[in-house]
Amino acid sequence: MVTLLLADLLSWLAVPALPKVLSPLGLVMLLSAFAVLVGAGLAGGLKISVRAIADYFSSAQRTRRRLLFAQARQDQVKRLFYFRTVQLKYFNALKRTRLLKANNRKHLHLLSNAISRQLMSVKPNLAAETFKELQQQHAHYRRQQNVAALLQLQRQIANLTDNK
Repeated sequence: MVTLLLADLLSWLAVPALPKVLSPLGLVMLLSAFAVLVGAGLAGGLKISVRAIADYFSSAQRTRRRLLFAQARQDQVKRLFYFRTVQLKYFNALKRTRLLKANNRKHLHLLSNAISRQLMSVKPNLAAETFKELQQQHAHYRRQQNVAALLQLQRQIANLTDNK
């Protein structure tokens, strides 16, 4: 840059031969400085890239990546275990309620049959309208699936048979 300024100053002072020699020399120096700057930038970038690649493939980084992978896998297994246990608890509770309902229906049916047999056994000892009323109550409680009322009705029938 200084060479180009000197050549400009000499041409302004009217020295004809020297500016003609200094101008190309200044341009060559400027272009070479630019080339050195670009080369240094490329060399620095290449050096940084080589270091990054070497660091990526270093044993410490490989070990670190393996450790991170193992931790991520362990976290995934923990989450999977948690969700599987939640799912199992849900399905077990669902199965338990289904079995409980089936068991309740079975016992309700057995109780209803026992009441029917008990009613038939006391039919000759009861008045027709009392028998009919007890049958209606039995049918009503059975439709409602009211176990407590059916048990009460069974006790009532048993008390009727004990009284007579």
